[in-house]
Amino acid sequence: MGEKPEWMPIYSEMQTILPLCVPENIARGFVKEADSIPQSRFCGPDMYGVPWVFEVSVGGSMEDPSIPLILTDVADWRDVIRFPDIDSWDWEGAARRNQGFLTPGRLTSTVIYTGFFERLISFMEFEGAAMALIDEDCADDLHELLQAIADTNIRLIAAYKKYFGIDHLFFHDDWGAQLAPFFSLDTCREMLVPAMVEADMDAWCGQPMCDKFALWDNYGDKIAIGIAFSGDSDEDLFRQVDAMVEHIKSDPIRRRMYVRDRMLGSSQNLKEYLKEKTAPLYK
Repeated sequence: MGEKPEWMPIYSEMQTILPLCVPENIARGFVKEADSIPQSRFCGPDMYGVPWVFEVSVGGSMEDPSIPLILTDVADWRDVIRFPDIDSWDWEGAARRNQGFLTPGRLTSTVIYTGFFERLISFMEFEGAAMALIDEDCADDLHELLQAIADTNIRLIAAYKKYFGIDHLFFHDDWGAQLAPFFSLDTCREMLVPAMVEADMDAWCGQPMCDKFALWDNYGDKIAIGIAFSGDSDEDLFRQVDAMVEHIKSDPIRRRMYVRDRMLGSSQNLKEYLKEKTAPLYK
């Protein structure tokens, strides 16, 4: 941090691995590896044993509402939460199976789709998770639970690094809706940020409605800010790219804007335009 980067890749320059050996990937409906599986198999327990169901019509999953919650009182987490034995998963088989799937020398990424607040929701439902964040009586227990989850994530990331040589990780969590956050800034700093710092987060990619340039102006020297483009035509998207480049090109340190073309559909023209326009920023 604090130095001019040699290169900041866009999403189309990455390759993503989400192997079948990780129960989370099947439960959440996100599998990307050599062996594909039908959507009918996107369901079942995640790595903590929480059962999920996949809704084909929306292309996403949710906790199975017919199954009782596994945690109703945060103070009981040590007795009821089953932490995964990550080393017991067939990482070696997955690595062998995907030798031809991943291209050597290309930046390799993976995703943890269930972040700290979403994980708490999966244990307690939204209301219970939100109340736990602000209940002073369970603050110490919740800190310890989130730390244990962070430690589990670190072991998971280490396995991805060992067997797939990942260079990059997306860590997904939902902290708010379009109009407002789910909790206050103080609550976030007190309960969630310490766990993220433990996991060594160094970039943030929010939804398109967030004012990324204001964030970049204020915090771009400390953390990479992700940006996604959306529009009705290539011309509209090109104008957004030009505006971004003009905004950030004057500051060699704050050029660590993470250009994210993942949400753009199949616009190959935009991907090539992004490469063309962002390459001069790093010469």
